[in-house]
Amino acid sequence: MKAMIVKEHGPLENLMLESMPDPVAGDNQVVIDVKACAVNFADILLVDGSYQEKPPLPFSPGAEVAGIISQVGVQVSGWKMGDKVQGMASWGGFAEKIAVPPEALCPLPDNMSYVDAAAFVVAYGTSHVALDYRAKLQKGEWLVVNGAGGGVGLTAVEIGKLMGARVIATAGSDEKLALARDKGAEFTINYTHENLRDKIKEYTGGKGANVVYDPVGGDVFRRTFRAMAPEGRMIVIGFACGDIPQVPANHLLVKNIELIGFFWGAYRKFKPQILQESTRQLFEWYEEGLIKPHISATFPLDKTGDAIRALRDRTSSGKVVVTMT
Repeated sequence: MKAMIVKEHGPLENLMLESMPDPVAGDNQVVIDVKACAVNFADILLVDGSYQEKPPLPFSPGAEVAGIISQVGVQVSGWKMGDKVQGMASWGGFAEKIAVPPEALCPLPDNMSYVDAAAFVVAYGTSHVALDYRAKLQKGEWLVVNGAGGGVGLTAVEIGKLMGARVIATAGSDEKLALARDKGAEFTINYTHENLRDKIKEYTGGKGANVVYDPVGGDVFRRTFRAMAPEGRMIVIGFACGDIPQVPANHLLVKNIELIGFFWGAYRKFKPQILQESTRQLFEWYEEGLIKPHISATFPLDKTGDAIRALRDRTSSGKVVVTMT
């Protein structure tokens, strides 16, 4: 098989297309013939060696795949060759084949493409579990989504609207804000030239945000934090800008604000049932036509470095996907 391989940690130029032995299904594994693999922020960190998990070299990044089962281990039940599936791995997805355990699989709805399937679970799962299970977003509450044109940001807008919240989307370009409006944002703020705190206060009638969903960090986080309503909940999703903000604890105290950390991947280990329930709900919404990933670009396997670069440089909107042609 062909795979994009990292032999040495460093820049994206270290990703090289190589021929590798085909994986063989272990007793409790299936092999997927990969049709598509989504790009995630973790892939950037895996390549440069700064991710919290470090696979042994050489390895291929890529966690979200979609394809067809081509081998089934002798202890696996409920799956067969030819099944169309979405699969999760820690890495190894930017390849023509990958072996995964059966608990990492979801069957694809008949109306779902491989590209949509690869882009679906992490982005939508992050927003759904963060807003529903962690922040307990309520109908009619004000939800501010920072970085609303990105892969997780757009899904937060979409799911927040579906849950009955009034959504304010923020982003750094008018083009990304237009996408957020298409997904259900009631108001938008361009944080490159508009005052986040003042605009949030204006749109909420002076009340402030009940819930803030923040995958950006840095100054965007700090300015939005100042526009929280009493008993507001701020969800820390990530730090796309590279600046990890510090929070004054006295502000949490005075306004009774909750600061909530959220890492979707951690639930795979310590509360997998939360993700299973969320995934079932999300696929139901997809089949009903209520949610659909926005794919801004697809790249062939040998251009995986360019696909990851588009995410890193924030030139993409929604999700970026690598396809195996």
